[in-house]
Amino acid sequence: MDTIHYDDMPTPIGRLRLVADAQGLREIWFETGRHRREPDPAWVRSPEALAFARVQLEDYFAGTRQAFELPLHPLGTPFQLTVWRELARIPYGATISYGELARRIGQPQAVRAVGAANGRNPLPIVLPCHRVIGSNGSLTGFGGGLPTKRFLLAMEEGVARGDLFGLALR
Repeated sequence: MDTIHYDDMPTPIGRLRLVADAQGLREIWFETGRHRREPDPAWVRSPEALAFARVQLEDYFAGTRQAFELPLHPLGTPFQLTVWRELARIPYGATISYGELARRIGQPQAVRAVGAANGRNPLPIVLPCHRVIGSNGSLTGFGGGLPTKRFLLAMEEGVARGDLFGLALR
């Protein structure tokens, strides 16, 4: 069995826990949120093993990275993996609805299933589930909380405009 490495990093949205194995980044956990949990005792805290991801996330939060180039190894069902791959195709600073996401994967009737898969995304930010919103434009559930989702969308909009000043989490 592969060794699982983890480490924490501070960000403008709070501490993130990064989890990886030899194949790539597996998970990103928010410090708070509905899917919060503790690392398995067999995992190894290893800042060096997670440096590849930390650097790109730091660049993202600094406004200098709009696309990630990371080896990823999310674990999920074939349907979830299909949804998560499509999340990676949502352009920086753009949003789409759950219905549009379902259409993009060729399953327009699977809106609820797409929403459930989106909610179980193990790699938020990198696979930008925060860019998926309600069909009426409302911000809907997000594992890191709606203030975090609002912050990420505003940050991306600010970077696109060239203006990050005045950005606040709450």
